[in-house]
Amino acid sequence: MKICVFGAGAIGGYMGAKLAQAGADLSLVARGPHLAAMRDKGLTLIEAGESTTVEVAASEDPAELGPQDYVIVTLKAHSVPPVVEKMQPLLGPDTTVVMGVNGVPWWYFYKLEGPYENRRLRTVDPGDAQWDGLKPERVLGCVVYPAAEVEEPGVIRHIEGNRFSLGEPDGAKSERAQALSKALGAAGLKAPVRPKIRDEIWVKLWGNLSFNPISALTGATLDVLCSDEGVGGGTRAVARNMMLEAQAVAEALGVKFPIDVDRRIEGGREVGAHKTSMLQDLERGRPMEIDALVTAVHEMGELVGVPTPTLDTVLALVRLRARVAGCYPE
Repeated sequence: MKICVFGAGAIGGYMGAKLAQAGADLSLVARGPHLAAMRDKGLTLIEAGESTTVEVAASEDPAELGPQDYVIVTLKAHSVPPVVEKMQPLLGPDTTVVMGVNGVPWWYFYKLEGPYENRRLRTVDPGDAQWDGLKPERVLGCVVYPAAEVEEPGVIRHIEGNRFSLGEPDGAKSERAQALSKALGAAGLKAPVRPKIRDEIWVKLWGNLSFNPISALTGATLDVLCSDEGVGGGTRAVARNMMLEAQAVAEALGVKFPIDVDRRIEGGREVGAHKTSMLQDLERGRPMEIDALVTAVHEMGELVGVPTPTLDTVLALVRLRARVAGCYPE
C-alpha cells in the first residue's frame, strides 16, 4: 500500500511520522525549510514527552513520487484548488483521495440522496477545480481531530488526539476505507469507518464556523468567548445563534446532530485558553480559512432556503477584518 501525505505540516507531519514509524510505504509532499530539514535530518515527532526521528521520502514535486494507492490531503482548504494540477502524477486509475481538510468539503453533495445530489460548491471549489481534477468518485471523507504544531522545520509536536474518522460519501463500508483504517490503526491512530461521515463533519464544523471567526474578531481564546454572557448574551449568544442557524441548514440536508448546541459550546469552553486556528492565522499574517468554515454554510443556506442572519453578519465582519490584514485571498 503506497500512501502519500500531501501537505506535511502539523497534521500531515504527525500522521506521516506515525505511518513511517509503523513501516508504511510512505511519501510526503512538502516545501521550503520544512522539506529541507526532513531531507537532511529526517522527520522528528515529539509525542508524550518522547522524541522519535524517522527517515522519510519527501519531495516538493509529486512527479518524483509517482502513482499512489492513497493520497491523503492535509492542506488548508483554500490551498487545495491551486495544486490540483500538481497532484496529477500521484493519481493512478485506482487511487483513493482522502480529504483531511477542515470545513465543508467540496465533494459534499456527491452521492447525497435527494434533490441536491451532485451540486457543486463555488465557495470551496471555484471553477470546479477539485471536482473535475480529483474526481468525487476517488474521494474518501475524513474528519481530523488531532492537534499538533510544527515546532521547527522537520519537527512536529503532538498536542492531543489521534482520531481520523473515515467515511465514504454513500456511507458504504468499502474495502478501500477498511484497508486504510487498518493501516492507520497499525500506526497507533484511531480511524473508525463511519456510515454517516457528513454528520461528523457538521459536529466539528459547528464549532469552527462560530468560534473561529468570533475569536479572530475579538482576539479571545475559547474559554473566554464561550463564557462571555455580557450585553445581549455576549459572544456565547452570538456563537449559539450562529450554530443554531447552521444546524437548521444541516438538518434541511438530512444531518442528525448527536449532541445539543449548549453541550457543544461547553465542549469548546472546556478546551481552555486556546487560540483558534483562524486567530493564529490572522496574528501570523497567513491566509484565513473563512470560505470553507463560514462562507460555504451561507451558500448552503441559500441553496436550501434557510436564512442565516447572525452567521452572515459575522461573516461580513471577519471577511473585512481578514481583507484589511491581507489574510483573505479572494
